[in-house]
Amino acid sequence: MKFTKTPLAGAFVIDLEKRVDDRGFFARTWDENEFKAHGIYRTPVQMNMSYSEKKGTMRGMHYQISPFEESKLIRCTRGAIYDVIIDLRRDSPTYKKWFGVELTQDNYKALFLSEGFAHGFLTLKDDTEVTYQVSAFYTPGSERIIRFNDPAFNISWPIEITQITDKDRLQSDFAE
Repeated sequence: MKFTKTPLAGAFVIDLEKRVDDRGFFARTWDENEFKAHGIYRTPVQMNMSYSEKKGTMRGMHYQISPFEESKLIRCTRGAIYDVIIDLRRDSPTYKKWFGVELTQDNYKALFLSEGFAHGFLTLKDDTEVTYQVSAFYTPGSERIIRFNDPAFNISWPIEITQITDKDRLQSDFAE
C-alpha cells in the first residue's frame, strides 16, 4: 500500500499495490502495521456499504461529534465517485479547508480520514458502490451534516448534483 499525504493533515490517499498474475491480481486493503507506520492507530469496528443507482447522487457531508467521532477508510468498488472531506478540527492549520479526490473501480485508490473531518461524495457514474471502514459505531444523536454548497467551504463539485435527500439539501449554513 502506498500512502500519499493530502493537503489536510490526518488524511491520506492510499494506492493499492497489486500483485498481478495470469489469474488477475491480489492487493491488501487494510494492514494494521502499515497504518501504524503512518501514525494511524485506529481499528475499524464497523464496515458500511452504499449503492447509488444514478450518476449525480450526493451523499454527505456527514460527521459525528465528540465523543463519537469516526475515522474512515473509503473505497469505491463499482463505478466512480468524487470524494470530499472537510477539516473541522478547530486547532488545525487547515480548519475549514476541503480536499477532493476521484475514487473509481479502476484506479483502486482509497481515502483515509482521521476523526474531525466531514465526509461526502458525488457519484460520477450510474450503479456506484462504496465501502467504508469506520473506527466508531454510528450513534444517531451525534450525526451532523454540512450542506454540499455551504458558502463557508465553497466546495467545487465536478458535475451537477441531481439526486440528494432533503436531510442533506436543507441544512442551514455552517455555524462554528
